Amino acid sequence: MEEVPLWVIKRTGLREPFDRGKLVAGVRSACKNRPVTELQMEELAQVVEDALRAETAEPSSQQVGVAVLERLQALDDVAYLRFASVYKGFEEAGDFQREAGLLTKTTEPKRR
Repeated sequence: MEEVPLWVIKRTGLREPFDRGKLVAGVRSACKNRPVTELQMEELAQVVEDALRAETAEPSSQQVGVAVLERLQALDDVAYLRFASVYKGFEEAGDFQREAGLLTKTTEPKRR
């Protein structure tokens, strides 16, 4: 059975073929000097690609970014913040503080 090509719809409206290598490169950059193995990064990319394929043959670049962020958050908080800073276009330190606050909110156990 032949796999249907996956096309990404960019913010500009242009379509380009999904490139797992490009996704891995972005994740690798976010994971630089972090305790994340090459295998974990490759697996993350495969899981993201599989999830996107299950949804649509033409995901938006936003869907790709969100899918990466969701999985990166579970893998490494610092890498998540680095990726989020580029993906979400952080412009000042307050952007990091806000995102770190959201990250802490979602990962800390509730106190009783």
